[in-house]
Amino acid sequence: MEQHKFWIVEVVNAWLGPFVRSVLESRGFHVAPGADVIPDYLVMCALIVLFVTVLCLIVRSRLSVENPGKLQIVFEDLVGAVVGLLRENIGPKGPKYLPLIGTIGLFIFVANMMGKIPGLMSPTANINVTVGCALTVWIYYHFQGLKEQGLIAYFKHFFVPPGSPWWLFPIMGPIEIISHLSRVMSLSLRLFGNIFGEELVVIILASIVPFIAPLPMMVLGVVTGSLQAFIFVLLTTIYLAAAVHTEHDHEEHVNEAHAHAAA
Repeated sequence: MEQHKFWIVEVVNAWLGPFVRSVLESRGFHVAPGADVIPDYLVMCALIVLFVTVLCLIVRSRLSVENPGKLQIVFEDLVGAVVGLLRENIGPKGPKYLPLIGTIGLFIFVANMMGKIPGLMSPTANINVTVGCALTVWIYYHFQGLKEQGLIAYFKHFFVPPGSPWWLFPIMGPIEIISHLSRVMSLSLRLFGNIFGEELVVIILASIVPFIAPLPMMVLGVVTGSLQAFIFVLLTTIYLAAAVHTEHDHEEHVNEAHAHAAA
């Protein structure tokens, strides 16, 4: 299928392409003549970063405790929902992981919705972006697990999971390692397949009956795009909870639950 050209990608490459090409070639990287030096998915990702930054600055400039605006209320509800998800799965220390979980969830949601705007595309319809998101999550939860449990305790749970007899480690070790490695593929392919498939169907329908036929699929894409962002956040939270969980955390979580029940 022929690659569709986006006007904004052509504009960005016209402005920044020569500079980026010279930098790459000075370091030994060859760019084919006529090819876009800056790929379309990177341009779309940059637009998302710019959009979210501007949006956050607008919300920040209008923050109010006594008279919050509608946009502030929406953001507070979203943050509250993510914090609740983190507390439910990780425990009392869950909210400290909000910056990464909230940011990647917001990025994926905006990226999924971006393809519904004429002249733009969803960068999550490109496997490079979804693999990048999956690798970010994978590295992050392993780093946090090492930070919370220590090197020996963290790697021990790969070979002797809690509740398993020690003599099963020759079997459980390879299974656990393969399971963790497959998470990158699972996270990236699930997101990529859904968004790419939806955009491909919209393009096909638009080529048959423009303007009308793609609309139902685009409406469905809003639902599936939101769902995929939630699933990515939920799986990330589950993986993170398993990585940072300790017996002390379990006791704190139980005590907190008892305190809420008593109140």
